[in-house]
Amino acid sequence: MSLSCGVECIVYAGFARWAWKRCTYVGSDDSSTWPPATLDEFEPVPHICRYILSVYEEDLRNPKFPPSGGYRMNPDWVVKRVTYEQTDGHAPPYLIYVDHNNCEIVLVIRGLNLGKGSDYKVLLDNKLGIQMFDGGYVHHGLLKSAVWLLDQESETLRKLWVDNGSSYKMVFAGHSLGSGVAALLTVVVVNNRDRLGAIPRSNLRCYAVAPARCMSLNLAVKYADVIYSVVLQDDFLPRTPTPLEDIFKSIFCLPCLLFFVCMRDTFIPEDRKLRDPRRLYAPGRMYHIVERKFCRCGRFPPEVRTAIPVEGRFEHIVLSANATSDHAIIWIEREAEKVLQRMRESSALTVTVPPQTQKIQRLQTLEKEHKDALERAVSLNVPHAVKPEEPSASGEPDGLASHNQAEEVSNATSKSSQGRTNWNEVVEKLFNRTESGELHLKKDVGVP
Repeated sequence: MSLSCGVECIVYAGFARWAWKRCTYVGSDDSSTWPPATLDEFEPVPHICRYILSVYEEDLRNPKFPPSGGYRMNPDWVVKRVTYEQTDGHAPPYLIYVDHNNCEIVLVIRGLNLGKGSDYKVLLDNKLGIQMFDGGYVHHGLLKSAVWLLDQESETLRKLWVDNGSSYKMVFAGHSLGSGVAALLTVVVVNNRDRLGAIPRSNLRCYAVAPARCMSLNLAVKYADVIYSVVLQDDFLPRTPTPLEDIFKSIFCLPCLLFFVCMRDTFIPEDRKLRDPRRLYAPGRMYHIVERKFCRCGRFPPEVRTAIPVEGRFEHIVLSANATSDHAIIWIEREAEKVLQRMRESSALTVTVPPQTQKIQRLQTLEKEHKDALERAVSLNVPHAVKPEEPSASGEPDGLASHNQAEEVSNATSKSSQGRTNWNEVVEKLFNRTESGELHLKKDVGVP
């Protein structure tokens, strides 16, 4: 009898410990060991959020969401604005904008509209493991949306980049559902840079704000030099391992489903998650805005931490009342602006001259972090992980930010030994093209 009571006490104690750790887990725990981001690398984020908010606006000259900081968009620099009617369900609405102040050509994509069936069609067009691309798994519907979007706008983007000069960066940005389209659009563009006039990889950037989990771990790490994900505190979407299509097919309300997934996922071993090639993750380098702490009421002065995580990549849902509100783009823009202001104030107190040497050192540190993350993925036996390439004879790291121009064109137009798929093969696999050149989606077709 005493033995039975002892076993019960151990079981109850173990369950209580597990429940305590699970229920007291806060969003700041995900990035507790990450270093703080610097002013230079985080500076674009607030105005990137303004770009995204512009897609939600009906009139840019009289915005419903006035900027919280000093940055304002110039409506005269808007090149193209595409609505739901014009995309015909192939992609969410988007906007093309040339920011001459920041030397950026920007394509921004709006997030999920709960009242539009076409967005659900993109979201639900997936089946775990159906879609391979560039040696990894991606979300099928988001990839088709990205390929359609590039086919529609590649000539416009190429002309803008050629006309404005090589000093301009090509920026893709999106929120929520749009972040997944933007991230996969960036992956497709990196593999087909000739579509945009052989643009160098170092001129490409993607900002996935409140990112959807849209690519396997090897791709999330491989493209961390061009894709940056921005997460506000407890946001549920980057932490939701359940496929997006299953969430909206569920009969449970979202908070109930998140609670169930949160409980279930704590029983899945870490090595099993890492070795599942079909498991999708938030893409690229992560920037985590932290503003709340355990057992502390209210918001605190926010800070931002950054890393290219391989293990523990926002794997646990946070049981928080703010898990859904932290997903809102308006809150992310406001908190990002607060972080930037704090960084500027801190920098003004400590720096009296332009820190050119520190900027160069930070750039070298980012490149080293990317290489270390690639090596870590290989050491953990992550499926299809890519080894970092050694610097070429000219001293340029072929696998990172400064690829040779000739290699870019050849890699973009042919299928390489790493499993890249060229543009024509992607289009043929995903779409039917009519005689007039219009694209129509195929169903249940994967790209090898």
